[in-house]
Amino acid sequence: MLVFVKQFIFSFLPTVGFAILFNAPRSSLFYTGLTGGTGWTIYFFLKHSGFSSPFSSLIAAIVVSILGEIFARVDKKPVTAFIIPGIVPLVPGYGMYLSMINLINNRFYDAAVVGTDAILTGGSIAMGIIMVSSFAKIIKKVKKNKQLKKPSE
Repeated sequence: MLVFVKQFIFSFLPTVGFAILFNAPRSSLFYTGLTGGTGWTIYFFLKHSGFSSPFSSLIAAIVVSILGEIFARVDKKPVTAFIIPGIVPLVPGYGMYLSMINLINNRFYDAAVVGTDAILTGGSIAMGIIMVSSFAKIIKKVKKNKQLKKPSE
């Protein structure tokens, strides 16, 4: 349990740092940190439960996107103010770095294995965000249509 708290804290802080770097409103910093910390902790739990990096990233990105949609409504800010910093801990930068190092050192098999995993992980993050964003837009459209169809009293 302590390891999850530590993972949350050490992903909360860099997420807030990136939010500051991207000029997120000050009132949103706690929510962005909560989004990134929760996403990373879920990724960490799933990854250490035996799931692959792409699947763990997909689920974590879905959670980050859902939290971003919720916090955008609560804080009345754009969704991107929460999602962009929130996915930063999930981005497979180290995998891409290792892939490039392996290419430079002529270890092509290792580069292909690590690079493929990093690309699939990045694609999973994008898919998770797109799925939640699309679903949120559909819900908004349905609510708007229901309001338009109400009989006037």
